[in-house]
Amino acid sequence: MSSEEKKDKYLQYGGQAVIEGVMMRSPRYFAVACRKPDGQIVVQEEPVDRSIVGKFLWMNRPLLRGTLALIDAMALGMKALKFAADVQTQSLGGPDTQSAPATVAVNGNGAAATAEPAKDHKINDYKDHKINDYVVGGTMVFSICFGIALFVALPTLLTQAAQYFGGLPHGLGLSRGQQIELNLVDGVVRMAIFLGYIGLISRLDAIRRVFQFHGAEHKAINTLEAGEPLTPENCMRESRIHPRCGTSFIIVVLLASILVHSVLPRPPFYFTRLALHIALIPVVAGISYEIIKLAGRYRHSAIMRTLLAPGLWSQRLTTREPDVEHVEVAIAALQAVLAREKAHDAGVPEAQSPLPLEVAEPSAAIA
Repeated sequence: MSSEEKKDKYLQYGGQAVIEGVMMRSPRYFAVACRKPDGQIVVQEEPVDRSIVGKFLWMNRPLLRGTLALIDAMALGMKALKFAADVQTQSLGGPDTQSAPATVAVNGNGAAATAEPAKDHKINDYKDHKINDYVVGGTMVFSICFGIALFVALPTLLTQAAQYFGGLPHGLGLSRGQQIELNLVDGVVRMAIFLGYIGLISRLDAIRRVFQFHGAEHKAINTLEAGEPLTPENCMRESRIHPRCGTSFIIVVLLASILVHSVLPRPPFYFTRLALHIALIPVVAGISYEIIKLAGRYRHSAIMRTLLAPGLWSQRLTTREPDVEHVEVAIAALQAVLAREKAHDAGVPEAQSPLPLEVAEPSAAIA
């Protein structure tokens, strides 16, 4: 496999922090690793095409895949969060349900302790995921509505209030320069609300711990992309900042929305303007995703790092320096998808594919 092909494949590896754990995804699989209160790590993995995301793969095209990335992050993220919450609930003595065969317990040093399914927490097999998909779908709809209300409707409303109290003309009386200025104000207010929201929730102890797992996820991905063995020592030496982070993506989306709306006329009526903002979300997401993908490919370019500096700075808010215990969980999740990818490339049937968590050379595992 050429270096360019490796770069393209690396761009399909990523993850997300969850409650006491990390979700990692590869081109074909995603895995969630969580640490139980007793210190044991449990891992569950599933093919991506069995999830909600698999239904939208027709969108995996330039400028369309930005919207797919949003659906991807939300759908897999909701499933990962549900699994993580189930692990903690069952560990505290909640009702037990059936366990899935693709679950592995991992001891405290990141090595596989047993290939037996964990029996003390809830895990849904794929045949039960129809109900789970409905739950995930409903949560996604609520999250989208909440995000639109907080980051689209509210900034637009505040800008209209500023327009009214600032004595600017209403309706069609705005000059082109005034329209651009108000669109810029829209973007600045939207950015301030987002950063303020992140800063506010980061004061919570539980969120700070999630942010440590977020940092651990970045360190594991950085180690993978560096071609180093996935060991806690190697991961701890890596940066907790990554150019393809979801936080950077959101910042790029916010900046791209300012540029896109600045070149368009500003509708005079609030609900028309709000509808335009919503309609252009796929366009803005598509542009932003291509920028983030280029950032991942040319991450060491001084020009690219300068352009993405705001997104990289914002990760100081959404990540915290992890401890070894956080990194071990991230490694377990990443090794799970690497092992599945390696078995798939070797032609091993999925039903017969083991879930080894010892992958000495990650670069070789995806070659």
